[in-house]
Amino acid sequence: MTDEPILEARGLTKRFGSIAAVDGIDLELRRGESLAVFGPNGAGKTTLTRILTSTLRPTSGTLRIAGRDPREDELRSRRILGLISHQTFLYDDLSARENLVFFARMHGLRDARERADALLASVGLGERADDPAGTFSRGMQQRLALARCLVHDPEIVFLDEPFTGLDPHAASLFRAALGRIRSEGRTLFLVTHSLAEGLELCERWTILSAGRIAARGRSEETDRAALEREYFLRVGKPRSPGAVA
Repeated sequence: MTDEPILEARGLTKRFGSIAAVDGIDLELRRGESLAVFGPNGAGKTTLTRILTSTLRPTSGTLRIAGRDPREDELRSRRILGLISHQTFLYDDLSARENLVFFARMHGLRDARERADALLASVGLGERADDPAGTFSRGMQQRLALARCLVHDPEIVFLDEPFTGLDPHAASLFRAALGRIRSEGRTLFLVTHSLAEGLELCERWTILSAGRIAARGRSEETDRAALEREYFLRVGKPRSPGAVA
């Protein structure tokens, strides 16, 4: 990991009419770092993710990815960034391999089939390579979506609520896969409602509330009980037990 930020945001703001969904956020990630972003619904997490992945323009503020404004070279940005969300962006009628070959060719990879097979093996889906993605369980589809995200070997991986709809076993397999890509030195930006998963998977954490950063810290210096206290102090108590896992 170097001292040069791979992602640097200053004063990011996004307004929808009179509402500031993102309100003056400063954020910095260095190569190989991992950050978990917590916050209640409506805190601005997904809006922030869309700005950082250049799918939404900010109202004001600056963003630099690997030292450049991503809007000045969108092709370069697409090569650097990968995104996983609760939506898989897969084609149900295509096989697992065909999905990955399709996305690999979209990124201009010449060895598309070889890349697809290697990624399927890495996420434990090698034996299902020829099966349609639509026949997969939710957990298998998310692992295939992870392979799709990695097909062009991105430096930064954004994950927006990737555990949504996963049962405990599927979530465990997905966490293991994320642990492997973190060990490869990629930079991770994880949006999640799960404080436990964020602490486990990421070195740093931050809490968003009403579009602003309300608190931040390092996972190694924070236990779950302390983080829960900090979270509820910043965003308020949940209306029902178990609102934050």
